[in-house]
Amino acid sequence: MKISLTQKYNVPGPRYTSYPTVPYWNEADFTSEKWITTLRQSFSESNSKNGISLYIHLPFCESMCTFCGCNKRITKNHSVEEKYIQAVLKEWKMYCNLLPEKPVIKEIHLGGGTPTFFSKENLECLINGIFNYAVKAENHEFSFEGHPNNTTHEQLKKLHDLGFRRVSFGVQDYSPAVQKAINRIQPFHNVAKVTFWAKEIGYTSIGHDIIFGLPFQTIEDVVDTVEKTNSLKPDRLAFYSYAHVPWIKGNGQRGFNDENLPKDAEKRKLYEIGKKLLIQNGYHEIGMDHFALKGDSLYKAAHNGNLHRNFMGYSASKTQVMIGLGVSSISDSWYSFAQNTKSLEEYYEIVESDKLPVVKGHILNDEDLIIRKHILNLTCELETSWTAESLNFAELPEVLIALKEIENDNLIIIENNKITITEEGRPFVRNICMAFDLHLKRKSPETNLFSMTV
Repeated sequence: MKISLTQKYNVPGPRYTSYPTVPYWNEADFTSEKWITTLRQSFSESNSKNGISLYIHLPFCESMCTFCGCNKRITKNHSVEEKYIQAVLKEWKMYCNLLPEKPVIKEIHLGGGTPTFFSKENLECLINGIFNYAVKAENHEFSFEGHPNNTTHEQLKKLHDLGFRRVSFGVQDYSPAVQKAINRIQPFHNVAKVTFWAKEIGYTSIGHDIIFGLPFQTIEDVVDTVEKTNSLKPDRLAFYSYAHVPWIKGNGQRGFNDENLPKDAEKRKLYEIGKKLLIQNGYHEIGMDHFALKGDSLYKAAHNGNLHRNFMGYSASKTQVMIGLGVSSISDSWYSFAQNTKSLEEYYEIVESDKLPVVKGHILNDEDLIIRKHILNLTCELETSWTAESLNFAELPEVLIALKEIENDNLIIIENNKITITEEGRPFVRNICMAFDLHLKRKSPETNLFSMTV
């Protein structure tokens, strides 16, 4: 019996927010000193020209969402806010003391956890503290993630006053059955309220995150969620595939069983129906899993060839340096990656000892840097070529064999040393990137590492 493309390509695979992906980092050859050296080099090359990006991880949540694979700490005790912010600011000061000049910050993103767990006063303290040692870039883009249930008008106003113009609200799905399964009880009214507040205050890019493939989710649920979303007209949307990774330590994915999840063709149909409705309502597909209206900066970046992808996801700001602050944050100097400890207690202990809380990382070699460019091209521009690259894929039969099979399935076109992803191939961008992933090819994982690609 002939299998479908969805069945064929629905395999475990990375999401390619980086290359090499975290499980393939060479930690044995990594040191904090090497990380700092590459950071200084990259910073000197790019700070005055493009500025840098800053990701700040705010890990606290008041309740556990059972679909979530993020690093978080569940608590209702808001006295934890001040200590954490002071630790983040101390970490930032240590970074600034290592750099030859004041950082020019092009992009800030507050992620979590739940950034809106923090009071407006503490959020103001955080951002003002950041700019004690840095300056704002012209045309900067500052963004944060908001929980519709606890984001207040005062928080939105304060962050807007501090230069934030983009906010994304986690919606996931409006079905009561799905919300119960993922422990995210969130009425449409709450989402509508914060969306209208953000528009009224003057945010220029309001995003909603919705997910397909959640437990008990049906076609009717996706249609209802997309129709409700369309009624609020957010400027951009992330329409993610649910990443089922229950083996990750500390993961909250335990409010349902595997048999409660839509699979393969059933799951893909949820996406195709949602995508069709979004396009009918004026949204344009951007890269993988993202949609935007024509007026949004994400659409403009994709249209102008300036779309970028990093550990924060897709971005309209193409910076060479991204510094991650806070527990579990990942930094990127382009030439290397560095990750902070995932333990909150260890994070405090290391920062208090006047050391950067970096515990692992990877120094990219020449091969890594070239493949990284190709994977970025594929995920951002849906095409790549290698005529000018020192690494010739004609000399790598394992890549060519994988690409040839993908071409035979009409997912890509290969001609003149160039690959173009077809419309039929868009759902399989991750699989196409996997054909280039030499680390993955040379050492297949022996245990569960990645979510399914479809």
